[in-house]
This record gives sequence, C-alpha cells and structure tokens, in this order.
Amino acid sequence: MSDEELAKDLGLLSALTIGIGTMIGAGIFVLPGVAASTAGPVVVASFVVGGLIALVNALSVSELGTAMPKAGGGYYYVNRALGPLFGSIAGLGDWMGLAFASAFYSIGFGQYLATLLPMPAFLFLNEVQVGALVAGAVFVGVNYIGAKETGGVQTVIVTVLLAILALFAVQGWLSFDFATLVGDGGLAPFGYGAILPGTALVFVSFLGYAKIATVAEELKNPGRNLPLAVIGSVAIVTVLYAILVSIMLGVVPWPDLSQSAPLTQATQAAFPGGLAGLAVTIVTLGALLATASSANASILASARINFAMGRDRIVTNWLNEIHPNYATPYRSILVTGAVIVLFIAALGRDIEVLAKAASVLHLVVYALMNAALIVFRETDPEYDPAFTVPLYPFTPIVGMALSLGLLAFVGGEELLLSGLFVVGAVVWYFVYARNNADRQGLLGRHILSRGDELPNSVVDAAATVAPNGSGRIDDAPATTTMVAVSNPRTERALVTLAAALAKFDGGRVLATHVIQVPDQTSLAAAADQRDRISKTSEQLMADARADVEQLDVPVDTRTILSHEGLAEVFDVARQHGVDRLVMGHSGAKLAGGRVEGALDELTHDLPCDVLVLDGGEFDPSEVLLPTAGGHSSDLSAEVARALQATTDARISVLHVADEVAAGREFLEQWVAEHDLEGVEQLVETGDVETVIGEAADKSLVLVGATESGLLSRLVGGSLALSVLNDLETTVLLAERPRRRSLRERLFG
Repeated sequence: MSDEELAKDLGLLSALTIGIGTMIGAGIFVLPGVAASTAGPVVVASFVVGGLIALVNALSVSELGTAMPKAGGGYYYVNRALGPLFGSIAGLGDWMGLAFASAFYSIGFGQYLATLLPMPAFLFLNEVQVGALVAGAVFVGVNYIGAKETGGVQTVIVTVLLAILALFAVQGWLSFDFATLVGDGGLAPFGYGAILPGTALVFVSFLGYAKIATVAEELKNPGRNLPLAVIGSVAIVTVLYAILVSIMLGVVPWPDLSQSAPLTQATQAAFPGGLAGLAVTIVTLGALLATASSANASILASARINFAMGRDRIVTNWLNEIHPNYATPYRSILVTGAVIVLFIAALGRDIEVLAKAASVLHLVVYALMNAALIVFRETDPEYDPAFTVPLYPFTPIVGMALSLGLLAFVGGEELLLSGLFVVGAVVWYFVYARNNADRQGLLGRHILSRGDELPNSVVDAAATVAPNGSGRIDDAPATTTMVAVSNPRTERALVTLAAALAKFDGGRVLATHVIQVPDQTSLAAAADQRDRISKTSEQLMADARADVEQLDVPVDTRTILSHEGLAEVFDVARQHGVDRLVMGHSGAKLAGGRVEGALDELTHDLPCDVLVLDGGEFDPSEVLLPTAGGHSSDLSAEVARALQATTDARISVLHVADEVAAGREFLEQWVAEHDLEGVEQLVETGDVETVIGEAADKSLVLVGATESGLLSRLVGGSLALSVLNDLETTVLLAERPRRRSLRERLFG
C-alpha cells in the first residue's frame, strides 16, 4: 500500500512563529517566579545568558539546516555525521527531552487553569497535576486526529500573545520601580554565581528554535528562511524575556513573585483598580494559549523525530504506522502521550525537575550537533550549506563547550535522571538499533578508510560501534532513486530504469505518484475523497512495486495530493533526500534542453540528479552517449556504467570535434576519467546535430543537459531540444544540479 501525504510549504513568517510561539510560552508565563527564587533579580541576566548560549547553537543549527533541510532536525545531522550510536543518543534524547518539555508546558497550563477553574485533587495528584493531565490528554488527542498549529493559525496565536505581552509591558513600565527590582539584598542577593544555575533552569525557555529545524523539509527557500527564522526567533525572544522579566521584578518584589502564575500576579499589581480584573483574565487566557501552543508543538516535533529515526531503523517503523482515517502517526503520538502523562504524574509536583531534565537532554543534543558540523566540514566534500557559521571552527567549539558546561549547574537529580536516559539510549543501540541500522556515519567511515594511518585503538573503537544491519559499513550510505510515474503506459519503462540504477548502487527505489488537485479544491477535501481519486494511483503504485521487486531492489511507494505538478515532484525529492530522480517527458518541461522551465530556471535549483526519459519503451541494449564534456556529462557516464553492469548494455561514446586527432585524444581521456570500460569510441567531424542524427541507430540515446544559458538557448535553440524533437529512438536526458549565478543562468 502506498503512503499518502499532503504537500506543505512554510514561509519565513510561519517558521518564525513556530520558534517564537514555543519559546514565548512557558518561559515568560511560568518560570520567572521559580527562577527568581533561585537567583534573585539577577535572574534577568540568566535569561540573557541562556539566550546567548542558544544563539551560538542557533548558528550551527542554521548551517546544518541549510545544508540538509530534513525532517528530524538535530537527530538527522548527528546520525549522519557521527553515526547511529550517537544518533540513538540524539534521537531518543531529543524525543524524551520533548516529552519532558511537554509535561512542563502542561503543568504550566494546569497552574493557570487553576486560577480560573479550580480542579479537584485526585488520589496522589494535586489540582495542578489533574489540570495538566486533562490538558495533556487534549493535546495528544489533537495531534492524534491531525489538527496542528502551522501557517496562519500559529501566526494568529503568536500575534495575540505578543499583543498581550505588549499590553502588560506598557502598563508595567508605568508602574515600574527600580527599588522594587533591586530589593533589600541588591541585584544579586545569592551572589553573581547564581546566574548560571538560573540559566540552567530557564534554558528550557529557548528550545523552540530547534523545532524549526524539525520542519525544515517543509520550508520554502530553506537556504534563506531557515537561518533567518532560527537566529531571528532566538534574538527576538531573548530581548522580550529581558524586558518582561525586568518589568515583572520591578512591579512585584522578587521574594513575593508567584511561582505558579507570576505574570498574573504582576498584572494584578500593575493595572489600576477596575481594569486589573479584566487584564488578569486576558493574561491568564494568554498563558493558557501559550502553554497549550508550546505543548502541542513539542508533541508534533516528537512525531517527526520518530519518523526520522524509523526511516534510519534506529527505532521500529511500527511506531510510524499511519492512521487509516486521520493520516497521523497515531502509535508514535500515543506512546509519546503515555510518557508525558507519566512525567506529569510522577514529577509534576516539582516543575524545576521537568524544566531542567528537558534542558539537559537538549543541551546534550546541541553539543552533538556542533560536533556533527565539524565532522561535515572536515570529512564531506559534498557538504555545501547555504549559510555558514562565522569564525569556524571557533563557533561550534564554543557551542559544545557552553552546552556541556551548563550541565554542571543543572543539579544532581536532573543530571542523574537525564544520564540514565543517555545510558538507556546506548544500551538500546547495542541491543536493537545496531542490528537494524544500515548507515555508517561520516566520522566512522572516515576512520575506517584510514585504518593504516590512525592508532589501532581508534580504528577498533569505530569498528566496534559500527552498525551491522543490512547496509555496508565501508561504503557510502545506500542511495535512493525516486521515480515519478503518472501514466500506466510509461510506468514500466521508468521503473525499470530506476530499478537498474538502484541495483547498481545497492540502493532503493522510491516510487511516487503526484495527484494534481485543481486549485479550486482544497487538499483536505481531496484527501477526504482519497478512496475515489486514488484508485488509479493504487494500481500504478502496485505495478511499480511489482516491477521493482522483480529486480530484487527494495522499494517504497508514495502518493501525494498537491496543487502543483512538477514543482511538487521536486519538493518531494528534496524532502526525502533522494540522490536521483527519474521521470517521463510528459512530467517535465524541457524548454531549451533542461528540466526546468524558463521562469523556474532563473529562481530554482534542481533537487538532485535528474533523468528524463522521452519515450514509452526502455531498451538499453544499444546505448549512444554523445559527449562534449561538461557538468552533466559526469552523470551520463555514471548512468552508462550502471546500465553496463545491470543490463549488459553496449555503450558507444560519441564526440564531435573539429579535428579527428584532437577529438580522439579528448575522448580517450574522457572515457578513462569516467571509468568506462569496453565501450565503443566514435569520433566524428561536422555539424553536431547531423552527426548524432546519423549515428542514432541505437535503442537509447543518453544526452547530458546543455550548459548554455537561458537566453542563448531560447534565442538559438539547443542540441538537446532538437534531438528530442527529431530522433525516433528513445532519448534519456541527464542533468546534474549545480549552483549557478544569475549571470550564468541567463548567459551560460
């Protein structure tokens, strides 16, 4: 059965609101009173230091996110760079950290709920815990049925919250008294050494920015929007915390500030007479909205992390089973919900434990993410982020030091509790994940490939923790070849090509069918009618699965409802991190011999290697490969090697030159550089298109995309376009993406 999903696109504003909405919640509505009792008025500095630590880590998250906009965020980066052992620590730590955070937010919700609607105590639970359990159950239920805060709804929530806080800030500033802020003991009654313990407590307030990375796959233009959203949300929230906490402590003396509903108390003191009751009600409703938003976003993020871990076989994919009616990962949500309920019941009387435990686990993940960034920079030549951290490697090293250093100020109980989770993650890896995971991290591959140069102890350690699942340790991770099918008449040709390439790589095939929905029909309405509109798709995916499995290649199938066509195919390729995309001519715009259309080419880059088959048959018995060198000719050579190995294709390489001797020298060198053995080498002179037309008595012509610019191709035409129009044989167009300036896009 194929999976079904809806297309998603988040812009900069939506991404900012995800980060701000999560961070502005419990951090300002719940923690100031608890933190002030720990540090005194200098707790304002604790919030600022927490923001600075978060900002350093946000720089690294931004670089990693622009290089790999993948679901799973920090887990994905750690797993790919450091390997599945550290991936298990990061993934399970992030998951449990989000569960602690959700329990913390739910307790905050319960505290404010108790000021409006007193709840009865039940058994060993106090009224706040009972309210938190009710809230937690509602949040889990909302995620179970699939309603979640994205886009406009989240923007409205954040706008309302900021308006409420602005109202308090203005009135609070009018009532502000510096003498009240300082108090009898001065700014630091517990000493300035209390700043860092206070930071360890309030750091849970800054976890929201990392959640932006968990939806990186859905961001429009992640190279620009991800760093702006991540860094911007941290900077905005840090300034807000400093201002609002200062005002609170300047209105209510810090020893008297409520530890359950501090903002309500400060509002009561700041607003005069009759307005106080109304203002308190508005602030309380805002607190309920903020804590609910934070809890719901955390549960949503945890489901995405489970998806990523299941994809890498760190946890069983049983968790990610999709509900037949709600299309949500209901098992993952229920398991996460059960953990949250347990934390509320067992630890909900001491909100500090929940806050610090969430902080500890996330700090461990942040330290690993900074280490992952260094590994990517030093070992992966294809690592190409759109945003880079300043002052490398100083910045990620400082990020690691600050994250791990803050752990010393958390407290023994929380550190022990979180340490047990880390140990549990290591045990889980060796008991379960190591036998199922099939991808070695970049660091492990780097060490094992240099066994003769490194100490034996280092090499032995890397081999000991290496995964021993169905994948290969010494080789690169298994590749994914995506095939976009839309027509039953061409399905077998496309799928056979994709399977042959995947078999050569030892990789897998992802067969997709995009069902294009008219703009007048909402995607949700189309999903309600999926049984009617997807019958053809189900048969198409079933045929694709059968054809791929005949070649003994792993295959996944997916059906997507979208208002887009080709753009959605490209988005899916980006979301799933595929290595190459195979599609038919009818699904692509081959204007000027490239996959993109004229406008698309000026603004977008291809998501991966793209192969477009023009023809309903795929017969690779006799392949003609014309080449003049160039970027995409490397891909043509790779495809030719794969077809040789998997289909016994006979390859003829053609080069058209001004002089035969020079052409032969070029072709011999090109064939040798691309490891093409046993191929026929053809050198001709004359008009390129005429020569190709005369030589094209083959079953397949494999053509690399033109390197010409858009304007020159639109004015003068292109080789690839003419070949597609004039040749009667099947043509396979190969294009490899590369970054191009606007000038290159226009003029070549």
